[in-house]
Amino acid sequence: MSLANSPHPPFGRALCAMVTPFADDGALDLDGAQRLAAHLVAEGCEGLVLSGTTGESPTTSDEEKAALVRAVKDAVGEGVPVVAGIGTADTRHTVELAAGAEKAGADGLLVVSPYYSRPPQDALEAHFGEIADASGLPVMLYDIPGRTGTRIEPDTLIRLASHPRIVAVKDCAYDMLGTQKVLGATGLAYYAGCEEFALPLYAVGGAGFVSTVANVAPRALRAVLDTFDAGATREAARRQQLAAPLVELMMSSGLPGTVTAKALLGALGLPAGPVRAPLRPAGHEVTDGLLTAYESFVNAWCGAFPGDSPRASGRTDASSVSA
Repeated sequence: MSLANSPHPPFGRALCAMVTPFADDGALDLDGAQRLAAHLVAEGCEGLVLSGTTGESPTTSDEEKAALVRAVKDAVGEGVPVVAGIGTADTRHTVELAAGAEKAGADGLLVVSPYYSRPPQDALEAHFGEIADASGLPVMLYDIPGRTGTRIEPDTLIRLASHPRIVAVKDCAYDMLGTQKVLGATGLAYYAGCEEFALPLYAVGGAGFVSTVANVAPRALRAVLDTFDAGATREAARRQQLAAPLVELMMSSGLPGTVTAKALLGALGLPAGPVRAPLRPAGHEVTDGLLTAYESFVNAWCGAFPGDSPRASGRTDASSVSA
């Protein structure tokens, strides 16, 4: 069975890899997280992924991760899937985080390959299986060998797809052929984890995207999928192309996406706060450049699609989304 462009992918289609807002002193800003989450949903995000790479998971405690899930879930209500990033380099610790995320109210789990230790494929398969067995939540595997050092090979993914709770993949492997092999052989829902692959992957049967850039342009990225679903494939391609310069600056300019997303969110008046060390904040010059690129993106979009502005509204009222 294939989930290609399923009308009901497991976590929605347009997912934001949400930043974790911090206060000026570096403490977790739960009020800011609720306001940002509500804003992102109001702007078109169908689901939120917390405590991933963009959410600075390596520098947040287990208690902070659970508190973040509880706060965001309270803000967005039951109709919006909240996926909790729990991946670590330690299987036992990851199992503990899975239980904590489930108790906190998460709707799903994002599990990255163990990093640094570079386990072989049989060990990797056992790792994911043990985590999927540890809770009743559906699991999205995160394949990003550029960060972890270990690819989840297509044949491994095909075997893992037989587990009833392994339902999705966040794909950052940059291997479209391997991705299509898994899509054709399994029912796994594939989410593009790299914005430039959002439309290409969707066109060959992907479920949608998990995007860092969606922190600042959720409406525009969602519109690419909506336009494709409406049958206007050339227009969908044009929308994807218009977003490319902003994507490139945020994701490929030498700074982590967390840093650029937080800088731009702050410039737009949305909750973000500082990053935690070892990351360093963007300087004024970089932030000004990001804001200039964002304004150019908005102007180009409005010029191409009059009356359809992707500009962030700045509205961060959690009560507008809460059940």
